[in-house]
Amino acid sequence: MPINIAMDGPVGAGKSTIANAVAARLGILHLDTGAMYRAVGLAALRAAIPPEDEARVTALCGKLAIGVAHEADGQHTLLDGEDVTGLIRTEEVSMAASTVAKYAGVRRAMVAVQQRLAATTDMLVDGRDIGLRVLPDAPVKIFLTASPEERARRRWEQLREKGGTDTYEQVLADLRRRDDQDTHREVDPLQAVADAVIVDTTGLSFEQSVEKILAIVEEKRHA
Repeated sequence: MPINIAMDGPVGAGKSTIANAVAARLGILHLDTGAMYRAVGLAALRAAIPPEDEARVTALCGKLAIGVAHEADGQHTLLDGEDVTGLIRTEEVSMAASTVAKYAGVRRAMVAVQQRLAATTDMLVDGRDIGLRVLPDAPVKIFLTASPEERARRRWEQLREKGGTDTYEQVLADLRRRDDQDTHREVDPLQAVADAVIVDTTGLSFEQSVEKILAIVEEKRHA
């Protein structure tokens, strides 16, 4: 039986980068489920389907082949065979992903793929509903978070490095909208499940955050 680690948390908490580092230290794979919803959002935008149109987005999702490939430099996200890893990190795709991720049909399709992948190998899976829906029986569950202001600062700095022009205030406002959408959606809202360990990285360095999670994993594995 594969050993799975479930990691949830809000946008900008650093799940992907921290999960990458933790998985590498543990010698297991990392599955970024948020990238899969971003791929659906990108597909909707490309097809000129408004992300708010649940029926058309759900129908489109049923026709898409969303997959992942684990390469030396990390996870690559595939959309109908095309590597879209470098195309799904814009703010437009981020907001589209948050919208399409509300739909039951989209979530059912993505969760099925995620569970199938996690059933075959040791894996750290991160997203919004991992402990709740994707891996409810995972022996280790982490809820990674930080203050909205800290998460917005980190995201703003990342965007600036990529040439983004949004102000910190705009990034913070977008983040608060994402938080509201993710925590209030009807289907599998973002939440810390009862048996998750909450890790608040506000004020922690990247390495301190990684070490804290590794300590939790070690403790849980030997409990």
